[in-house]
Amino acid sequence: MSKQMSAQTRRWWTDPKQLRKRFAKGARDRDTVIYASLLIAALILPELTYFMTESTFWISLMADAGVWVLLAIGLNVVVGFAGLLDLGYAAFFAIGAYTYALFASTQLGATPLQHEVHLPFWLLLFVGMFMAAAFGAILGFPSLRLRGDYLAIVTLGFGEIVPDVFRNADRWTGGINAIGNIDQPTLWYWINGPWADLPLGIVKNFRFAYDPVPYYVMIVILVVTSVILVHNLQRSRLGRAWMAIREDEVAAAAMGINTVTTKLLAFAIGASFSGFAGVFLGAKLSLVGPDNFLFIVSITVLVMVVLGGMGNIQGVIVGSLVVYAINFYILTNLPNWAIGAAKTFGLDFLIERNGDWSGIGDETQRLNFLLFGLILVLMMLLRPQGLLPSRVREQELKHATDVILEIK
Repeated sequence: MSKQMSAQTRRWWTDPKQLRKRFAKGARDRDTVIYASLLIAALILPELTYFMTESTFWISLMADAGVWVLLAIGLNVVVGFAGLLDLGYAAFFAIGAYTYALFASTQLGATPLQHEVHLPFWLLLFVGMFMAAAFGAILGFPSLRLRGDYLAIVTLGFGEIVPDVFRNADRWTGGINAIGNIDQPTLWYWINGPWADLPLGIVKNFRFAYDPVPYYVMIVILVVTSVILVHNLQRSRLGRAWMAIREDEVAAAAMGINTVTTKLLAFAIGASFSGFAGVFLGAKLSLVGPDNFLFIVSITVLVMVVLGGMGNIQGVIVGSLVVYAINFYILTNLPNWAIGAAKTFGLDFLIERNGDWSGIGDETQRLNFLLFGLILVLMMLLRPQGLLPSRVREQELKHATDVILEIK
């Protein structure tokens, strides 16, 4: 039997007809096309932007976007798969970042411990993940009996408590002064070996040292690994249990699903990806402060998940990239673009202050949140299922719309 299977597998990968069939099948599959497009873009865009601008600015922005992709993937486990509303997701982000900041800097030397700890980044990457997962389980345990709005209030309170604790525990976390001078990740010798200085060395000068290129490579690897893990979770028995709880928790419990354990795992696993992202951000910025983990972070990640398509991994990735581009690039640069447009069309009087008019730059900057909210409102009115919804959710919304039309 195994010989027949191996022969069939070899025929699939060596027979031109079988290869064409597999390629045609993949080209017709929406998920495969999206994943392939995202991967190609992740490999090509850094080189393209560097050759066009001769700067790593865009690569740094793309690395930051990868952090938000990780956060959205993790929250999608809680909100999209299990159907549990979490408004305190930034708290786990902060726990991962502060875990790395405390154990990879001189901060503990200024605490009552009076002893610095400098653990390697690759170890703290998993320590931060497990710390965030542990606090996710701690949050989930007392709130298992709650649903809907009540669960949202509990998670909101947790999301407000954690940054305040880090802000007020200034003897340990530096308070509002943040934790700086954080260690940079180091690579093993066999990666930066004697061949690194050869003319054709693939890893020539591949050292972190505040260079965004290695960080971009690392975040791409983390995102790809996370997508594979979450995709396997979604297709596993645990993933099906999450979806059963999301649809009807009472029916899921009646069918023998342990809703307590399943919900705890959703909170813990979703929080672990936030811990990943926090450790990465702490290393990249080399500065961790409480202002990086405010309530707006949790709301932004939730918007990414809903806008992309809850429960659909590739939709969540696309949604996070779209929201990041709008919120952190387009709206940020909109005042400068407005001033440039006014100069181009000879409308210089719009730039100057005049009475209550503070200038087109300041006025545009005040409209940032208004424009962002307007985009979200229009999106939810025109496409409530998200940019790339899961097939199950798309059918649910279509069925609900058909029922409403029949009632009318």
